[in-house]
This record gives sequence, structure tokens and C-alpha cells, in this order.
Amino acid sequence: MSHSATLNAPPEVTGRTLVIVALALGTFMQVLDTTIANVSIPTIAGNLGVSHSQGTWVITSFAVANGISVPLTGWLMRRYGVVKVFVSSVVLFTLASLLCGLAWSLPSLIFFRVLQGAVSGPMIPGSQALLMSLFPANKKGTALGIWSMMTLVAPVCGPIMGGYISDNYSWPWIFLINVPVGIFCAIICWRGLRHLPAPTQKLPIDGIGLGLLIIWVGCLQVMLDVGKEHDWFQSPAVVTLGIVALVGSIVFVVWEMGEKHPIIDLSLFKLRNFTIGTIVLCVGYGLFFGSVVVQPLWMQTYLGYNATWAGVVAAPSGLVALVVAPIVGKLLDRVDARWLATLAFLVFAVSGFMRSNYTDDGSLFSYILPLMVNGIAMASFFTSLMTIALHGVPEEKIPSASGLMNFLRITFGALATSLVTTYWERDATRHQTQMVEVIDPQTLQNTLGSLQDAGLSAQQSMGLLVQQLMSQAYLKSVVDFFAITAWVSLAIVGLVWFTRRAKHAQSAPE
Repeated sequence: MSHSATLNAPPEVTGRTLVIVALALGTFMQVLDTTIANVSIPTIAGNLGVSHSQGTWVITSFAVANGISVPLTGWLMRRYGVVKVFVSSVVLFTLASLLCGLAWSLPSLIFFRVLQGAVSGPMIPGSQALLMSLFPANKKGTALGIWSMMTLVAPVCGPIMGGYISDNYSWPWIFLINVPVGIFCAIICWRGLRHLPAPTQKLPIDGIGLGLLIIWVGCLQVMLDVGKEHDWFQSPAVVTLGIVALVGSIVFVVWEMGEKHPIIDLSLFKLRNFTIGTIVLCVGYGLFFGSVVVQPLWMQTYLGYNATWAGVVAAPSGLVALVVAPIVGKLLDRVDARWLATLAFLVFAVSGFMRSNYTDDGSLFSYILPLMVNGIAMASFFTSLMTIALHGVPEEKIPSASGLMNFLRITFGALATSLVTTYWERDATRHQTQMVEVIDPQTLQNTLGSLQDAGLSAQQSMGLLVQQLMSQAYLKSVVDFFAITAWVSLAIVGLVWFTRRAKHAQSAPE
């Protein structure tokens, strides 16, 4: 029996609009949890009596478990059906969120975050597959527009909500807010979708492939999280993790290519659109996620913004994306997706060049405006690239393809975060060294004298100058980073046009 019947759902779905809202909220909730804890780590660490570096395991534990579970989505949905797997994932995620909010120590919180990440793997691919099943073929762009809107707005909202909750309430609420949303999502989706046909196949699980996946993905994620703290490959532990991840990934690929029922369907990479679309999606998401990490970090560290206000700067970009995404979804049903992907990267580039002109004394609006421009790109980026990548993928393989794309996207986001923060700090050090080299000793003495005449001690005067020097160095590094994102965005446009023409009205590659 073909699995495609699961995706070609009949129109008789109970409370269709409400189900669509619930599916969108399920996506939003899962993606939100990848970033909501980031700005709250100092608060969590302080309340639990641990160091900041120990507190970062709250993020790492979720990322590692989620990264491992996402590729299993295709197998789970073929074995048990899309609706059952998605709803079960939401229920377990809600329970794990409750346990995270009730955690009494760091070890207990980390354990519950591992559980939360492990059970949430099917939520994003499942919501995507089910949303697309609720729309006819010529309206699937609208479905992807809704899905991508949640996927891109949630990382922006995460720091805002996490910062506000940490500043005004207690940290457990960053997890407890999932509980009512999860209950609503599970009940509505089960009541509305349980009658859909759900043919299944009794496929054996590839135990060796799963074991290899856990080893290399786990080592890679841990390496990316602790690498910067341990000066990357100057640390024997990081080197060991890197070697195990590299060798493990090679062995995994070789094993999966010869496995009859693989954990990951590598045959998807034989499709040109899937391969190129996934590469472009991962690079673009890396640029986007790196920006989401660096700008709030810079504003909180060197501009005096608290977590809430750093989030407020990013909020309008999400609002713009919410407004533009439905328009993009309708266009995608009629327009070649490559044009919309091109538009997305051109707008990303414009936003990057605007942010490369940031100053440390700019107005609130001067920081917000480039992000509002970025919101236009956010609205079309995900939708167009998912359309391109899934073009020509057989219906029965869409859950596997979506799971694989999301696995690679999540992994690339973690890689980009580590690389970007490392680059930002090292580039700032380079700028600081250059500025020190050109300082005139006499000018330095005169400045220190003026500060001491104003009532500061010699130590305070030197501290103030060092602080100003660091602030300028990190500003220059931020400017460099956003200029790089702009140029990479422009460069990657050419890769988009190596794919075949794709729009949702078509079901087969040309």
C-alpha cells in the first residue's frame, strides 16, 4: 500500500482552519525552544548555583538530542503514520516541557532537555507534511508559507520571550508556556486529523545506522558547543570529538548506502533540486541564524541593551515576515520559486549592507530598519527553497526528505553559531591590536591626563580607555560580519539557478 495516501489527504478534515492554526503553533513551539533559553542561561545558571559554561549544556543537550531524532522522522512516519507520530511527539514534548519547568537541579534540567529534544524531532517535518496535505496541489505554496513563517519568526521571538520572562518572571516559565499550547495543538490535531488514512509499513529499524548516527551527530554537536570555550583544536578533547564525528559520519554514509532500510534515505541526493536546494537552504539559514545570535549579543554586551530591548529590536522583522509570508505563499502557487529565492537573497544582501553601516551611537530605529528589510527576505526564503528542494521528490518520500533537510538545517545552524561567534571575537581582537598599534603615545598620555583631571584615578582612566577600545573593536567586527553575509548572499544566488524550474502547480521535474 502506498504511503502517498497519507499526504494526499481528503478535504473532509474536522475544523480545518483550527487544525491549520494548531499545526502552525506546533511548528512555532518547537522552533521557539531552540532559542528561547539562550538569553536566559545566566539567570538559569545563577539560580541553580552553577557556572555559565555549565549552564550552556541546557542548550547543547536539546540540540544534540533534537539533531539525532530529526532524521528518524521518515522511518517513524512510514512505520506508524504521520498523524500518530506528530501528535505523539507534541504530547511528549509538552510533558517534557513541564518537567523542564519543574527541574530542581542542573542535571535534572539537562536530562529533561535531552528528553524534550529527542521527542520533538518529528514535530517540524510532521507539521510540514500535514499542512501540505490540507491544501490542493495548486495551493501548497500557501501551506509552505504558513509553515515557513512559523519556522523563521520563532527564532526571532525566542530571545524576546526568553529575555522578557527572565527579566520579569522566573526562568521555569520559558518551558512552562509550552504546556497550554502543546495541549491545544495535540487535541485539535488529533480530533481533526485522526480519520485521515494512514497506511503503514512494518519496516525494520537499522540499529547499526542509528547507533552510528547517535555517535557522530552527538560528537559533532558537543564539539561545536564546547569548541570556542576550549580554543577549538588546541584542545585534545575537541580534536578527539572532531575525529570521531568525521570518521563516524563517513562510516555512517557508507553503511547507509548499502542498507536496505536506511535511517536516512541518501538516494534523495540523486535529485538535483533536492541536493542544490538543501545546500542553499543550509547556507542561507546559517547566515540568518548567525545574525540572530551576533546582533543581540553585541547589543547586550557593548551597547547596554538588556535582553528584552535587544529582543524588541528584532521583533519588527518577525512582524514584517508575518505580513509578507501569505503574499509570498500565493505567489509561489503561480511563480517560478527560483525568482522568489533570488529575491530573498538579494534582500538579505541589502539588509546585510545596511547593517554593515551600524554605529555604536545609533538610534533604536537605525538598528530596527535593516531587520525590517530582513523580514521581507525571511518571508520568501524558506518557502521558495523548500519548494525547489521538494520538487520532483515522490510523495511517499516527502516526510523523509523534510526530515533530512531539517536535520541538515539544524546541524548547519549549530555550526554557523559556533563559527560566527568565534569569528566575531577573533576579528575584534585583530581590530583591537591594529588600533593599539596606531595610537600615538603622546595623545594617550594627554587623554589619560584629561580623565584624571576630571576626577578619575589612573586605573579608572586606563580601564575606561580599554573599554572604549574593545567597544570599537567589536563594532568593527560586527560591521565586517554583516558585510560578509551580504556578499555571500549575493554569491549564492547563482547556485539557485542550477536547479530546475519549480512551482507548486507542478508535481514532476521538467
